[in-house]
Order: sequence, then C-alpha cells, then structure tokens
Amino acid sequence: MIGASLSRWTMSYFAAALLFLVAAEALMTLGYGFPRVGLQAPETLILVHLVAIGWLSLLMCGALFQFVPVLVAQPLHNDVLPLPALVSLVVGLAALILGFLQLAGHVSPAPPFFGLAAALLGLGFALVLWNLARTIWAAQTRPLPSLFVIVGLASVAATAILGIIFALVVGGLAAYDPFVALTATGLPLHMIAGLGGWLTFAAMGVSYRLLAMFMLAPDLERRSTKTALYLGSAALAVAVVGGVLAILLRGNLALVLSAAGSLGLVALALYGADVIHLYRRRKRAHIELNGRMAAFALASLAASVVLICVLLALGRLADHVGAVVFLFAFGWLSGLGLAQLYKIVAFLTWLECYGPVLGKVRTPRVQDLVVEPRATKWFWLYFLSVWAGTAALIVDYLPAFQACAAALLIATAGIVAHLVRTRRLVDVETALRLPLGVRRPRLLFSLSHQT
Repeated sequence: MIGASLSRWTMSYFAAALLFLVAAEALMTLGYGFPRVGLQAPETLILVHLVAIGWLSLLMCGALFQFVPVLVAQPLHNDVLPLPALVSLVVGLAALILGFLQLAGHVSPAPPFFGLAAALLGLGFALVLWNLARTIWAAQTRPLPSLFVIVGLASVAATAILGIIFALVVGGLAAYDPFVALTATGLPLHMIAGLGGWLTFAAMGVSYRLLAMFMLAPDLERRSTKTALYLGSAALAVAVVGGVLAILLRGNLALVLSAAGSLGLVALALYGADVIHLYRRRKRAHIELNGRMAAFALASLAASVVLICVLLALGRLADHVGAVVFLFAFGWLSGLGLAQLYKIVAFLTWLECYGPVLGKVRTPRVQDLVVEPRATKWFWLYFLSVWAGTAALIVDYLPAFQACAAALLIATAGIVAHLVRTRRLVDVETALRLPLGVRRPRLLFSLSHQT
C-alpha cells in the first residue's frame, strides 16, 4: 500500500463503532434487552441495532473506504462524502433508538422518529454505496475479493430498504398492504441480508485480502473461492428475493429459507477451507496476534453453523435463536472485526506517520507500534466471554450471561486502550517515535492523503 491514499475519516468510523460496541455491552451487563425481555421487544431491538448499525456497519464502512481502493487499485471516488455519511448514520441511529423508546412508552409519541431514522439512515447508506460503487465501477480490474464486497453492498441496499419499510410501517407513516405484510413476517429476511449478506460477505471479501497481505500468503483465485462466491450469492438471492416473493404471494417462506440456508452452509464451508489454505501457504512463519485471533473468530463461525444444525435436528432453533445470533454477531463478526482492527490501526498509523519518510530516516516497523503480549489477554478474555455467554443463553441463566457481558465489556475496553496507545505511538521506542518529518497522528482522522 505504499503510495496508496489513506482514507481521511476511517479512524472516525472506527472510533464511533467502538463507542457503540461499548454502549451495547454496557446495556447487556445491566440486563437491558434480551434475554430479560423477548427478541422483538423494543429494548432488544435497541441492542440489536446498536450492534448491527452502530458497531458492525460503521466498522465495515470505515474498513471499506480504506481497503476497497486497495482491492481494485483505484482511488476512492470522493474523500469528502464519508463524513456526511457518518453523520447521517449516527444521527439516524439515534433517531431509530428514540423510535424504539417511543414503542416502549419512554418517549413522547409525537415526534416522527421512525420517519426521521428512515430518511437519515437511507441517506447515510446511499452515500456509502454511491462512493464505493463509483470507486469499483471506475476500476480497470476487479479481483475476486472485490466481487464479495459487491455482493455485500447489494445486500446492505436490500437491508436498508427492508429496514426503511419496517420503520415507516411501525411509525404509522405507511399502511401499504405489501409493506405491512413484509413488516409482519419479513424480519428473517432483514437479518439474513444484514448479518449474512452485508456484514459476512463483505467481511469475507476483505478478509481474503487482509489475511493474505498480513500473513504474506498468495492471493486466492481458487475454484473453491469462486464457488463460495456463486453459492453464497445464490443463497442471498434465494433468501431475500425469494423470501419477499414468498411473503407477498403467500408462499412457503420456510421452504425458501431452508433452500437458502443449505446453499449458504456450503459457501461458508468453502470459505473456511480457503482460509485454512491461506494459513498453510503463508510465508510469515510467526502468525501475529490478529491472525491468531482471526482463527478464533472463524472457530466461532464454525460453532455457529454447528449449533444451527444441532438445534434444527432437535427442533429447538426457534427457542435458541438468540444464542445463535449472539455467537454469530459477537464471536464471528465482532471477533474478526476486533482482531483485524488491532492490525489495521497499527498498519494505517504506520503508513500515515512513517510512509512519507521511509528510506530517508530510520523508522520503526509496523510490529513496533504494538505490544502483542500485553494485548493477548484481552482477546482471550473476549472470546472466552462470548463462548461462555452463548452457553448461558442456551441454558437460560441470566445472571451468568450478565457476568459474561461484563467480562466482554472489560475485554473490549482493554482492546480499545491498546488501539489508542497504538494511534498515539505510546509503545514506539522513544528514539524512533518522531524522527524529523514525522508528526504524531490525530486520534480520529488522518492528516495525510498520500503515503
């Protein structure tokens, strides 16, 4: 990435995302939302959207603004749009939370918060899609990982459209019969498009490139990678498009979701095989902390798949869907996000600070910006808390789950502290920290466009 542009606002996305993650974990620690109340209770919906939009979506947007240009060897279409997109998404999420509080009777029903949320979140995601789509469209080549990102972007469009429909109906701003029907039974489609399409598919595409780059492994263009792309895309199309048609035409939604699930499971299995291939073909003998913790995230993904299959066989999936979603969201998506964030923040900070003076003065290595042994314990605590929390949900023991949520909060705070130390160059040897021509980076945004 030497010579590549740095996204000015990527760090702002990361900071906002981490604040929302901490907020969600704090609420879970206090017993707010599921499992104390039902999955569709307003309190649970606040938690879900804090994690899905506030944490995971902002994290993914920030990462894509930086790495889509790397994937397609094309500068970001517009480096100004990420800021209004971030503001729209954050304010839109705040309006959505106020709307759910209206449903719970904690806020006056007069302000149309759901309508405001629909407008602002729609605008924010539209700006993200426009910027990234124009970047990809202008590229001369589109490597295989970028195709996963394209499917992810299509999925976030579907997720946003369904979410806007739900908000308008629940807020009393729309009574169109097809919209009402989708709102009544379309929640699984919204979740599949969001967690499965937008977040997982985009994460797959970015992780193919990042794992290869950070472990010095060859880029994947294997038949299994292409098959994972095709089967995963087919699964999402069957689930979302087929699911919408099944609802509107009063067809068999369960059959549609079963077919999509079968395709999706094969695609995830192929992705797992590809990642194992990357680990085996790496040239870097010592796997750094982000790579080791990514393996735990992948193990959580595999455990989620196994748990779904076991619960389906027992006919108990509906009883424990909350445990599955928790493991998937916090073990797989959040675990992978935090693991890669640990390396990404160090890598981008190094590029911003030392890239311009590389070869002119003595500079530290990327590894010198972090102290892995100190951070390792927080990642161990994080994943152990997720796995224990999943078990607590399965046995329906609320005090144990709250204790696990508290441990999650502590672990996340520890990881965040290390990210701040990295950004402020605290752990860099004093003699190498600020050589001539190097400025200490800003915490929330990049001052440098070119490295």
